Amino acid sequence: MKSQDRSLLLVASTGGHLAQLHDIADRLPHGGRRRWVTFDGPQARTLLAKEDVAFIPYIAERDVAGVARALLHARRLVAETLPVRAVVSTGSAIALAFLPYAAARGIPAHYIESAARTGKLSMTGRLLSAVPGVHLYRQYPQAAGGRWRYAGSIFDGFEPRAASPRPVRRIVVTLGASARFRRLLERLTAIIPTGAEVLWQTGDTPTEGLGIEPRPFIPAQALSAAMQAADVVVAHAGCGSALAALKAGKRPVLVPREPGADAVVDAHQQEIATWLEARGLAVSRTVGMLKLDALQQASSWKVEQKSTVPTFRLEGIG
Repeated sequence: MKSQDRSLLLVASTGGHLAQLHDIADRLPHGGRRRWVTFDGPQARTLLAKEDVAFIPYIAERDVAGVARALLHARRLVAETLPVRAVVSTGSAIALAFLPYAAARGIPAHYIESAARTGKLSMTGRLLSAVPGVHLYRQYPQAAGGRWRYAGSIFDGFEPRAASPRPVRRIVVTLGASARFRRLLERLTAIIPTGAEVLWQTGDTPTEGLGIEPRPFIPAQALSAAMQAADVVVAHAGCGSALAALKAGKRPVLVPREPGADAVVDAHQQEIATWLEARGLAVSRTVGMLKLDALQQASSWKVEQKSTVPTFRLEGIG
């Protein structure tokens, strides 16, 4: 059967996982149809507005019962989509339902670890390491080894360029679709100059008493336009937010959510912020060390997209 007669099933949780897979999907070898599986929500409905999408119930991190229930959806959707060319996922828990099922059916199954993981694997990655037949990929060459191959990274296409210094007058603050990070908002309200124009995209973070005009969600296209017009972007160090800022030509100020303080299970946001800063693609600060000079430093640089970006090569997809 020709590849154009088969479907690629693209599976990801909403948030940074979906943002990464959306970017990677356009770098996979062309051919055939594609169908998306994710959770319903504003991000998915705007990002995948022109795509064939199947929504399944939300699965929280480390939700064993949710993964078990999702197996029923995996069985149904694979049957509906047959013949399936391959199943590709960037995680998180949704991958634990779809990839082992696909591999057991003899369908090529590919898991791409999040670009947030520069070192230690995620829980999803560790569990899938034990599943025979699932092809495994890291987004950093130095992290590959054993069954884990390097196939490319969502950050392959960006490079920093010095720009003319300018005052920080327009700021975009983004906390992603669901992250709670009030400590960052409190810090920013203390250091942002009076009179600066700020767009506050706050996710689920409570904002009472901060004196700001929060917007829990902003459609991807509108947020991108606001970032392009801003002098600086400040974000939690989630891959989706970092990627959006880079695509808008900005060198963002990334402030990682910290284990024990910001309802995050590990230090992966610290790892990605440090890695991007080392390559000149971000300015990284903790909440306690965040000052106005970090915003000024970031605004004196821009990020350009390379004219050509290599294909994201997964085994058997060609």
